[in-house]
Amino acid sequence: MNTAEELFQLGQSIWYDNIQRRLLNNGELEGMIKRHEIYGVTSNPSIFQNAIAKTNDYDSALKPMAWAGWSASDIFWELAIEDIRAAADLFKPLFDETSGGDGYVSLEVNPMLAHDAEGTYRQALELWKKVGRENLMIKIPATKEGIGAIKKCIADGLNINVTLIFSLERYQEVIDAYLAGLEQRVQAGKPIDNIASVASFFVSRVDSKVDPQLQKIVDAASAKSAVAAKLLGKIAISNGKLAYEIFKKNFTSERYQKLAEAGARLQRPLWASTSTKNPSYRDVIYVEELVGSDTVNTVPPQTLKAFLDHGKVKLTVENALSEAHAHFSDLESLGISMTTVTDELEAEGVKSFADAFTSLLATIQTRSDQAVAELGTLSQSVKQEVSQLETVNAVKRLFDVDPTFWTEDPAGQKEIKIRCNWLNAPWTSRDTYEEYEKLLSYCRGQKITHALLLGMGGSSLAPEVMRLIHGFSDEEGKSALDLAILDSTDPLQVEAAFQRSAVEHTLYIVSSKSGGTAEVNAYFDFFWAKAEEKLGKKAGEHFVAITDPGTKLETLAEDRHFHQIFAGDPMVGGRFSALTAFGLVPAALVGMDLEKLLAHAQITASQCLPEVPFGANPGAMLGTIMGTAWKAGKDKLTVITDTDWNSYGSWLEQLIAESSGKLGKGIVPIAGEPAMAADRYQKDRLFVYLRSTGEQEAFCASLRQAGQPVLEFTVASPYDLGGQFYLWEVATAIACAMLQVNAFDQPDVQDNKTRTVNKIAGFKKEGKLADFAPAFEVAGTKFFASQAVSLVSEQSIQETLLASLQKVVQAGDFIAINAYLPRNAQSEAELTQLRQLLLKKFSCATTLGFGPRFLHSTGQLHKGGPKSGVFVQITADSSLDFDIPTEGITFGTLERAQAIGDFEALEARGRRVIRIQLPRPDASLLVK
Repeated sequence: MNTAEELFQLGQSIWYDNIQRRLLNNGELEGMIKRHEIYGVTSNPSIFQNAIAKTNDYDSALKPMAWAGWSASDIFWELAIEDIRAAADLFKPLFDETSGGDGYVSLEVNPMLAHDAEGTYRQALELWKKVGRENLMIKIPATKEGIGAIKKCIADGLNINVTLIFSLERYQEVIDAYLAGLEQRVQAGKPIDNIASVASFFVSRVDSKVDPQLQKIVDAASAKSAVAAKLLGKIAISNGKLAYEIFKKNFTSERYQKLAEAGARLQRPLWASTSTKNPSYRDVIYVEELVGSDTVNTVPPQTLKAFLDHGKVKLTVENALSEAHAHFSDLESLGISMTTVTDELEAEGVKSFADAFTSLLATIQTRSDQAVAELGTLSQSVKQEVSQLETVNAVKRLFDVDPTFWTEDPAGQKEIKIRCNWLNAPWTSRDTYEEYEKLLSYCRGQKITHALLLGMGGSSLAPEVMRLIHGFSDEEGKSALDLAILDSTDPLQVEAAFQRSAVEHTLYIVSSKSGGTAEVNAYFDFFWAKAEEKLGKKAGEHFVAITDPGTKLETLAEDRHFHQIFAGDPMVGGRFSALTAFGLVPAALVGMDLEKLLAHAQITASQCLPEVPFGANPGAMLGTIMGTAWKAGKDKLTVITDTDWNSYGSWLEQLIAESSGKLGKGIVPIAGEPAMAADRYQKDRLFVYLRSTGEQEAFCASLRQAGQPVLEFTVASPYDLGGQFYLWEVATAIACAMLQVNAFDQPDVQDNKTRTVNKIAGFKKEGKLADFAPAFEVAGTKFFASQAVSLVSEQSIQETLLASLQKVVQAGDFIAINAYLPRNAQSEAELTQLRQLLLKKFSCATTLGFGPRFLHSTGQLHKGGPKSGVFVQITADSSLDFDIPTEGITFGTLERAQAIGDFEALEARGRRVIRIQLPRPDASLLVK
């Protein structure tokens, strides 16, 4: 039993005089409650000033409100209410367990209202209603004006923490106000058994005020010096003891007994200001010397730590009462008036809290101005859009899954209704994640060290991001599975995936929502044959499946005796499935703590719920900005990351492109693009910086200086992925509603698949793939073009490409490099050089995708989105190829069929396409 528990046994509750977003989010406050170290929380303007002004804990919550145009005052109260609600929810089990005896969280009214009785009363009612928690206490200062407000609030049924009590006379007035308020309720026939109140009697500040006066007398070496010396460090505790005497007298009185019969609770004394200001005094003196039954002691962090470490517990508050009275008589004999002391302390206390509040609002205003500056020229338009979205109940319609929010098309509405369970994933996935984590233990037991995920699009992108950002070790630093994904039919890449690890040390994760993805089927056939060759009948022990219930893959996995089958949620679309089995099973294998990941997701998800004001909803506000930017012609959402988060953009590309790119509209995600001088960018950009290390800070500053909008989000740990996944899912859904497109279908993807199937059928019949004739060859490289492009032949491959693009690229376009090449570090580096070259030449946005991977990511946008895309398709002849078992074709044939189908699908939509057939899979040929 710790010392706080020992105090509790004696009738005194330790409350924590501190609150901060970090403590709420990281589980620290919850841990203190569970360890029985604290039994309540108090807050005040100074505490919030320290929490908000001296940390960055609140920046991510503050920004949406600033973007929405909220005042500094409104922002503060929303932040404070969010914290108070969260703390109250953590304390609710204790509140219930003690039948409302403890588990309270206090929120103070605006200290500027300290001398405004009516204003205090009105705001107390407003805060009580807004917070909406029965274990809330509203703090009201015990000024003369506050006394009247306290009585009215008690009469209205509010729980009240009366603060800034210094004098015994004022304390008596506080008690009278409490009892009078209860009496008024009884007379009105209202219950009083559910009303709680504490009287915060300030302690150490009395010594801080009196001791310097006593020290002057001591230093004067007069006849009074000895008396003064004995009083040093004694008056505050004596004041508290005499206050407790008043408490006992009043709450054993006949007046109170009548109320007690009606269910009234004691108004407990709460010892406040109990940190030791004088270093020569014992650091827990103001706790140890005021221990009494039916009391509370609220302590700041350093005092709590000290008391838990070396505090002594025994009843003391009623000890030496005669001495306490004598101390007051002696003090008066020295010419020190306690009335003057306490009057000054009250005035100073009110001023101190008012000054802290003023300073706090100034800090919030500064940070708000900085946030608004991120919007650039969009700020006014964003405010207007917020108003419109509030009017149509945007967030409620999202969470109600109201399909008319996105489309009037009946078929589209039907699809929407079965695709939105992702909204609940941060909570529902907590029911299954422990099962996912067991898989890692199994693999360790089987000496499996690597994992290869066979999947496309939504089944593979989130796992890859989590592996690259988190690494592959658990929270204890113990190695987990080194996971890679295979989402390419390129023979060189398939071979590289196979050679990466020995079959007997590899777990193969076959991941497909539909269970019938062509590429995944091909991967499975290939790797199953390899595993069966090496492991025989034990091959299935090295395979797991992630798929929706009832799919062909589920049946296959059962027939082949896979080690395990993990069920996806059929009411979650692939690109929204990061926080379901499709993302969480691989996350567990790389050693991520799924409870922690989901906790981060829940924090963000809770901020996005319909009951949160629109302007405080980060997902809704981000989506509003995305939609507003699109309406303003800034449709190229450009993701900037520091090095450790570079991979995140690939997941975001699919989410945004496949959700928004349809009906000739779309937000074009730009990820991994090399930088150029800030003044070279066109005005069609919305930049988003995910800041982890700050290495891109200077570049982003230059972009803002050049007039570009640059939003900034801080990501401090890999576990922030949980919140970022959910944030962008909500934002994308809101933005798509603003574009009036269905965020949950992909109507143009099937065309490419159908054309590929037809090409393969033709190949099996004719022995060759039907293809276009090249326009010409340059240096052994064949050039093809859609009807919308007139090629220009030059001396080199690069010059030919640039000259041909020069004839078709216009302002506001984006150039998409779609490479059917092995995706490896060398190819990426060389194609990034090509992007840099195109940026320098045309100053327009560029994207880079590897086929067929991008077909499941940005492919929908390419076919169904705006006509501003110019496409550079790159294919290559390869010396390496091998059969896909049971399919009757090779991987090379499948890849080429997909590329031709892609070209034809773009051509059919009048897109501008240049296809370059390299003599070998060597992207360096394009930049020589």
